[in-house]
Amino acid sequence: MSAVAAAQGVRSQARRETLWRLLRSPTFLVGTLIVGFWIFCAFYGSKLAPYDPLVQYDNDITVPPGSTSVDDRHVHFLFGTDQLGRDVLSRVLTGATDTLRIAPAATLVGIVGGTVLGLLMGYFRGWLDDVLGRAIDAFLALPLLIVAITALTGLGHSNRTLVLVIGFAFSLTVSRTVRAAVLAERDLDYIQAAQLRGERAPYILFVEILPNIMGPIIVEATVRLGYAIFTVAALTFLGFGVQPPSPDWSLQVADNFTLLVQGDFAWTVLPPALAIASLVVGVNLIADGLQETLDR
Repeated sequence: MSAVAAAQGVRSQARRETLWRLLRSPTFLVGTLIVGFWIFCAFYGSKLAPYDPLVQYDNDITVPPGSTSVDDRHVHFLFGTDQLGRDVLSRVLTGATDTLRIAPAATLVGIVGGTVLGLLMGYFRGWLDDVLGRAIDAFLALPLLIVAITALTGLGHSNRTLVLVIGFAFSLTVSRTVRAAVLAERDLDYIQAAQLRGERAPYILFVEILPNIMGPIIVEATVRLGYAIFTVAALTFLGFGVQPPSPDWSLQVADNFTLLVQGDFAWTVLPPALAIASLVVGVNLIADGLQETLDR
């Protein structure tokens, strides 16, 4: 028992040291601040927004930043209004909600599905690995957006369908990462000891192997989250993602893109576009911070 307790103490100390290094990583902290801000806006953006993001001021269409409404002198448009007369600042502050519901849910589906697939492929190998590996390679040869658009066209546009389609696509990529990690673990002494004890495969996979490959899975989750945000934004811009009347950032860009082409109304597109970019950058900074910490 003393040896087991000593081993647990060593692992606990290692986890504390890893957490301490992570909290001292400037990359991780900056990314956490950015993402944390938008998560806060996703929950409380409607309270922060100066006006209702769906209200249209018919006489204040595409007014520039800093303007005051001609209908109500107490209404000030700090970021201006869009082509329907809606306050851009209010829509930016409330536009994170749908993205931060769909992208994390899709990432979770992809991580869970990919982890299960990768564990099975890496541990059992043989025909299972060959069949699933060939199918995954064939599917990954197709562009993600084309596959997603085809699936959404056939299944219909809804947030739930969007989560499942993106999650399924991500699970295939995640499975390859998990499979590689399992292959590095399956022949180690602790796995052979578990097999000699007569432990069943589910126990070995989820109790013995899974805790030892959580590092790559966590990093993969943060990377996939960034891709999920970008994918949701791209599909929404093309009309296959979040649907009106949501103040979603990508919908704002899509609705006002023709104004940007004209070159005179950049304020209608730049704030939501920069919001999307900042969220993706923040997630990638978190992923980089995790990778740097776990690689030490």
